[in-house]
Amino acid sequence: MAAAISGVMLCRDSWGAQPARPGGIPHSLTRMTIHHTAAALGANSNAPARLRQHQRYHQDSQGWIDVAYHVSVDRDGNIFELRRPELAGDTATSYDPAGHFLVVCEGNFDEEFVTEAQLRGATIAFAWAAQQFGIATETLAGHRDVSGDTACPGSDLYAYVRSGDLKRRVDELMATGTVDLKTVCGTEAAAIVAAIENGS
Repeated sequence: MAAAISGVMLCRDSWGAQPARPGGIPHSLTRMTIHHTAAALGANSNAPARLRQHQRYHQDSQGWIDVAYHVSVDRDGNIFELRRPELAGDTATSYDPAGHFLVVCEGNFDEEFVTEAQLRGATIAFAWAAQQFGIATETLAGHRDVSGDTACPGSDLYAYVRSGDLKRRVDELMATGTVDLKTVCGTEAAAIVAAIENGS
């Protein structure tokens, strides 16, 4: 079947990721969960630097092997590669992230509004994961749904989860055919990230 949509995921090297540390917990993906970073982004040009900041905090302060999540989506809908999906994520809250495919949207959605482009990027990432790993879209949830001690992913973004709108978007995209999320590296990805950082 031809691809219904072909998205781009910017590889780790393009945003300046440090290598993952040894270890991690191999897992089989059975659920999908959306998060926010709970920090206002400001200009979207800050997104790549913010990813580097997250990684430093997660590795150096939390002692985790890598960024806690598998994929990040910025305000303009750019999709960034984070932790390998084959390894369980991490959390400072009271749930076990093993089995969860974790998408984080950059921003604080208790204070700001999620953009249509960001929702589109999250939809592509979830639709790709659902097809790639055989995850039922009925499992799509917000962080607060699986952990009672957080408001993540923020009230505005969570409204799309609670209403079923985000699941509907994922289902509709999958219904049109195969969703391809192509990992882009090298000079092509570097140029895209440079454009993001330049505000273009």
